[in-house]
Amino acid sequence: MKNKSTSFREQFELNNKVAVVTGGTGILGKRFCAGLAEFGAKVAVVDLDESNAVVYANELQEIYGVECVGIACDVRRPDSIKNMTDDVEKILGPIEILHNNAASKGSDLEKFLTPLEEYSLDTWNEVMSVNLDGMFLVAQAIGSKMAERGCGSIIQTASIYGSTMGPDQNIYEGSEYMGMHINTPPVYPASKGGVVGLTNYLATYWAQKGVRVNTLSPGGVESGQNDIFYNKYSKRVPMQRMADKDEMVGALIFLASDASSYMTGQNIFIDGGLSAW
Repeated sequence: MKNKSTSFREQFELNNKVAVVTGGTGILGKRFCAGLAEFGAKVAVVDLDESNAVVYANELQEIYGVECVGIACDVRRPDSIKNMTDDVEKILGPIEILHNNAASKGSDLEKFLTPLEEYSLDTWNEVMSVNLDGMFLVAQAIGSKMAERGCGSIIQTASIYGSTMGPDQNIYEGSEYMGMHINTPPVYPASKGGVVGLTNYLATYWAQKGVRVNTLSPGGVESGQNDIFYNKYSKRVPMQRMADKDEMVGALIFLASDASSYMTGQNIFIDGGLSAW
């Protein structure tokens, strides 16, 4: 039962709680790690590239004065996940917060962006192995430990395209990302829809064990798209703009903290009102 003596402000504090963020050196991952650290959590920055993870963890530790560690993990491999989990708990302590955030566009961006009619099953499987299989494997490994201890919060990153709508193909004509023509390929909403379903399953499965599981679903985040895409996308959004990456962080803090202690199995949209049309 929630401690009723805690003040409303204190409910948002994460002091000394151990948080794992997979995909921790990505565009959003870095800001998620920074937010957790600023609110007092001890943060494990987890990513494929250990050197980047270590460098960023050291930066966070210097800025926020909390213990942070960078650890390599391939979320497609159960043995890598086990090693990561063991290392985090040995260095920082029992994991109380998991932000299941790792995602992939595969090893070949051009193949990832291939039109539906030509989409490769190999590319589909490669992306799914991270975006959905990896989510399950990390949640299984860390969530099981949380359930044994009787507490924990898991937040899983999905997308508005995972549950409420399909991509509007009209916004992609002339649209580019880092100089390459872009679209939303079929594997992306399919994988993100799977994340939402997985969240609902885990939320009900572990509810009586004190483990909460919720979904964070971002809308479009400005991250290097050209002006054509930005303008076309923004016209579809009630707030008439794309999100800044920092605008995702507040919801994560809420879901990670005791402020959301009676929430599980929910999907929070941060999309400027797009899903409200």
